[in-house]
Amino acid sequence: MTVANLTSPAFDLKAITRPNILQLEPYRCARDDYKTGVLLDANENAYGPSVYTSSVALSRDVSSLVSSGLIAGLNRYPDPHQENVKQLLCNLRNAPSKGKSDIIPLTPDNLYVGVGSDECVDTIIRCFAAPGRDKMLTCPPTYGMYSVSAQINDVEVVTVNLDLEAKGLPLRADKVMEALSRDASIHLVYLCSPGNPTASLIDTESIEKILAHPTWNGIVVIDEAYIDFSPVGSSVAPLVTKFDNLIVMQTLSKAFGMAGIRLGVSYASPAVARILNNVKAPYNISSLTSTLALKALSPSGLSNMYKNIDAIVHQRARLLEELPKIPGIGNFIGGNASNFLLVQILDKPNGVPSSPTALRLYETLAESKGVVIRYRGKEPGCVGGLRITVGTEEENSILLEKIKETLADIYSS
Repeated sequence: MTVANLTSPAFDLKAITRPNILQLEPYRCARDDYKTGVLLDANENAYGPSVYTSSVALSRDVSSLVSSGLIAGLNRYPDPHQENVKQLLCNLRNAPSKGKSDIIPLTPDNLYVGVGSDECVDTIIRCFAAPGRDKMLTCPPTYGMYSVSAQINDVEVVTVNLDLEAKGLPLRADKVMEALSRDASIHLVYLCSPGNPTASLIDTESIEKILAHPTWNGIVVIDEAYIDFSPVGSSVAPLVTKFDNLIVMQTLSKAFGMAGIRLGVSYASPAVARILNNVKAPYNISSLTSTLALKALSPSGLSNMYKNIDAIVHQRARLLEELPKIPGIGNFIGGNASNFLLVQILDKPNGVPSSPTALRLYETLAESKGVVIRYRGKEPGCVGGLRITVGTEEENSILLEKIKETLADIYSS
């Protein structure tokens, strides 16, 4: 299948990649050459993991891990390329979706996998933004690790706020375009869709508009950590086969409920993915992580994931209906395309949004009521804002009860 490449004519990968990264000869590890046989090439311990050597009595927990095969082969280094995991991730995003029938399939050559999305964020900055010289652009309110990683790498952050006056806090694509036209030193644009903390999707048209900027040379990074809580077909990951200047980050932490294994994913053109893979540590994904990822991405794992998403979406609808009935709850600030909601707290019933009241509610819930949510009242456009993750039916019942009880106490004091 032949597909037109829609990348901006100004995009030049070599020009925006740090010269030392372009010249980098990636470390070649033992498992790059051979993976089977009598393996005496990597200085591994041939007697096996110490947690279940024959001389040590196994605890019940370790015995169950051994019998499940989960920790088999831990004395050997993991696969440095994770081809099996990558193929299943491609299968997931290659599923037919509305409006994307002309997209060529993703392959493992389109993927870089990291230790959570945070490693993906950092690796992208290290490859395409030179310390003390280049810049990146973000659109607050947004995920805080973009700016933290930029600061660690000595990369200046340019901000273009979301539309703080419009419902859902949408992206101002025209303002982003203007900023890119003014400053050629901006090499990266980080956008979150659905947004964190806004829970709003960015429309595909706006993303494609920025990608096709006629004069700007840089890469657009779309963070889709929460994409599976959005309508089916919302992911723009398949578009990396059309736009060479697009990276789409995803994770197994949210919809898959696998935050503890730390697996982040970056979809990109083969040329961009190759650069990212050249920079990574040789064995950055552990055997435990890849084994569990394969289980999560199997047919039974995907079935469980979709079942859990349905439950979360059902509970999200419940919170959307029940929270506004509580005196002192204001508007939902963002959208509802994620597994959390961003809601305003008022200074009094039928009052105005109040960050001090929201902070007091947040602290009281955590310290006295055993309910922990997230205060977001300091971020642009989030006055009085609390971000509430959608929990189980029982957890949400407790949440609603404790918020109503605590706000009543606050207003009466």
